[in-house]
Amino acid sequence: MSMALKNMTHAECLEMLKGGHFGHLACSNDGQPYVVPIYFAFQSRVAYSFSMPGRKVEWMRQNPKVCLQVEEWPSKGSWRSVVLSGKFQEFPDNDAWHEERLHAWSLLQKHLNWWEIGSLKPEEVPPAHASPHLFYGIYMNDVSGRAAMQIG
Repeated sequence: MSMALKNMTHAECLEMLKGGHFGHLACSNDGQPYVVPIYFAFQSRVAYSFSMPGRKVEWMRQNPKVCLQVEEWPSKGSWRSVVLSGKFQEFPDNDAWHEERLHAWSLLQKHLNWWEIGSLKPEEVPPAHASPHLFYGIYMNDVSGRAAMQIG
């Protein structure tokens, strides 16, 4: 059997992002790449997500150019992959970003365990008077995708 590879249309890429909720976020700092799994919700050219402070947040604050990769394996021998390139935007817990934070939460909470990856840390987090969690968005600059299927 052989494989057929095709470029996905812009509309197909957006549809896959809307239907997805798990992907891999890539950021970089001083020429060093870093990739982590995230849960997200996509709407209107923005991938919304949630995190604890850490390396990825520090790096995205320093270099807001990031990308999100999402994949599907609909059947044996076939796959689809989309890469969204964009810009990180943190949604601070203040009046200016209040509505965007609520919007991010409203989209994310529709997915089971949306908070898990973003809220867990391998080490104990000291108690604080305010939650250290943060919401952010990846504002899309470009998107592309490919799909493969077995033929024959």
